[in-house]
This record gives sequence, C-alpha cells and structure tokens, in this order.
Amino acid sequence: MHDTQSDRSADLVPEILEREMRLIREAIALVASGGAPRVILSNIQFGETLLDPARRLAADAGVRVMPLWRSGEGADLAVERIA
Repeated sequence: MHDTQSDRSADLVPEILEREMRLIREAIALVASGGAPRVILSNIQFGETLLDPARRLAADAGVRVMPLWRSGEGADLAVERIA
C-alpha cells in the first residue's frame, strides 16, 4: 500500500526549506540595514539544517544568527547585531 500522506509531506520539504531560508534572509537584511536591533524567527522547522548557511549569510552582512533551541522539533532563531 502506498502512503500518500507521507509522499505529500516529503513533497513539501523543499518548499518549507525555501520558505524558511527566505525568512532568514529577510530577517538578516532587516537587522543589517538597521531596521531592527534583533529579530526572532519562531518555530523554524529546519532550524538545525539551516543554521550553518544562515550563519554564513549573517556574517557576510555583519550580523549574527543564534539558535534558541526548544524541546521537540525545530528551533527559534535570533538574528541580531554584533555588539
């Protein structure tokens, strides 16, 4: 028997990754431009997967990304100025 629910969930993973990476890029741009001193991105499903690329983008923009680990899946990510 074919599990269509699992197939649909697997099909969504690339979309979710792209959406979450877009949110991270936008938060980095906002903080780097001085529009906000800190932005919290809450409930990032693939926070652990996206953390290293997010940190590289942040370093290039002169800000940093810090994980705020939660119990269970995912993480919140804080994008903040470097003091």
